[in-house]
Amino acid sequence: MLSEEQLKEFGERGYLVVPGVVDAEIVERASRRIDELIAAKPPAEGHVGHHFYFPVAADEPALIEPLMDAGFAYAEALTEPGLLEEPQQVQVALNIPPFSHQPGRPHIDAAISEPTPGFKPNSFTLLAGVFVTDQTTENSGNLWVWPGTHLTHAEYFRERGVEMYCAYPDIKLPEPEQVTARAGDLLLAHYLLGHNIGGNYESDTTRRMLYYRVSGRGHAEGPERILTEPWHEYGAVRALM
Repeated sequence: MLSEEQLKEFGERGYLVVPGVVDAEIVERASRRIDELIAAKPPAEGHVGHHFYFPVAADEPALIEPLMDAGFAYAEALTEPGLLEEPQQVQVALNIPPFSHQPGRPHIDAAISEPTPGFKPNSFTLLAGVFVTDQTTENSGNLWVWPGTHLTHAEYFRERGVEMYCAYPDIKLPEPEQVTARAGDLLLAHYLLGHNIGGNYESDTTRRMLYYRVSGRGHAEGPERILTEPWHEYGAVRALM
């Protein structure tokens, strides 16, 4: 399903793009459903940049199908068969041009921006994303990622403690990258990978992505564990790291 080279790439960089995972017909069904969501509740007139919808996955067969038809097996290839739970929510992520923006720093998906005493981490295992539109050039609504920060974040939490959990841990940052891909490609990213929203000013197309936050069974019983042990749910990657 995933080669040893791909597993090592994920382990070192914290993310992986797998080309051609989702059939064009499935992507088209998802795109038509996104059209319906937009028509029912459109962005404000003149709005540019990011715009999100967060439907319940069980109510959206056309939006959960891109992950569950094929992408889920690739996600499990990073962990182990039967570990991951089907996500309960889908994020439809639009990036509407012309959006002249460059992110200043990355974040991890946390509900708090600064450390808060007693706050229990709302972590998950991995972020999966399906590209609904082509993003083959930079500055066309691409996701920005900071490779290797999944490991730097884990080191930070081991040294400083999980009570420092927040969206913006104070770590040393590498140079960011913009993720490029085609419709139907699959993104897999570690929970701790720093990422952010990019601009869309080199394209006249609204970027469309589907994101799924996926957790291993039992993850919620110890959501802080992934902060210091980044591979404890990633058996296939752990064996190579």
